Parts: sequence; structure tokens; C-alpha cells
Amino acid sequence: MAELELVVLCGSLRRGSYNAALARQLPSLAPAGVRLSGAPAIDAFPLYNQDIRDVAVPVAVDALADAIRAADGLVIVSPEYNWSIPAPLKNAIDWLSKLDHQPFNGKPVAVQSVSTGPVGGARMQYHLRQALTSVDAYLFGRPEIFVNNAAQKFAKETQELTDPPTLDIIRKQLSAFEAFVRKMTGKG
Repeated sequence: MAELELVVLCGSLRRGSYNAALARQLPSLAPAGVRLSGAPAIDAFPLYNQDIRDVAVPVAVDALADAIRAADGLVIVSPEYNWSIPAPLKNAIDWLSKLDHQPFNGKPVAVQSVSTGPVGGARMQYHLRQALTSVDAYLFGRPEIFVNNAAQKFAKETQELTDPPTLDIIRKQLSAFEAFVRKMTGKG
């Protein structure tokens, strides 16, 4: 069976964020036959403006689009800001949605979120799923990953996720997502 190439996009710009920490840790939690790599950063994206798009697509936008197109699937790990999608992530989706050969179209996507509060980013995921449906992504369903109370689940010095039940459910999601990607892409 061919190895799957998945790209991981983090919706947080803060290097010390729990979401960024989880995104960095995902490759070590992936099943055999799945390779996860970090997506190009979204911090250099200008705010979406059709006038800019009409002149030229920014290099950072093209880099992310190319990475998503080349991957078999996408995992988005993002915090929740004000009960919704962080502005940098929404801006990235807006930019990518306006490209020729739009990269989300038909792309299998899994979503994860980490929060210091009790809800674990669930409201962001609801809005993100709406936005991804509008660009024809193939959304993975269950198991869902909502990591709540992050301060108790990540090691303070290393930012490594250490909570055994959370690690188990993430491994289960990645394994189920592998099967989903193989089914959707015909790489089974």
C-alpha cells in the first residue's frame, strides 16, 4: 500500500500555542503508512483583497495552495477565537478559495482543536466545517478531536501532549482518517 502524504495546517500564528504544539506532535502519532508534514505558514498572507488578486497571487498563498494540492489529505489544527475561526485561518481559506484549481476541491480534511477552556474549540469547528463545505472539501467526521483544558494535558516545559486518553483518541482519528483518505483518493 502506498504511503499517504498529509499536510498539517495550524490556524494559530503564535509559536507557543497549544494548537501549534499539537500540530508539531502529530507526525509522531500517525499510523504506519502515513507521513504528516507541516504546511507553509499563513502569517505572510495579506488580507484578502480582489484588487491584490487581480495583480498577482502572493507567493505565500501559492506555496500553501501547492502543498495542499500535492498532499493526499489535510489536517487543520486550530484554536477558537471569539467562538469562531481565527482571522488568519479564515483569511487563508478566502485566498485559496479564489485560486484557479482551488486546492480544497475534493480534498479530504480532518479537523482538530485545542483550547484552555472546557469546550475544546467546538464552536470554531462548526464554523470551519461550514467554510470548508463551501469550497467542496471532503470533511472527515468521527472521531472528532476537541482537546479541552489544555494546560492540564500538555507538559509545561516541552509543550508535548501527555494526556493518555487524548493521545489515544488522536491516534484513532488519524487511523480512521487514513482509511477515509484512501477511500476518497482510491489509494487503498
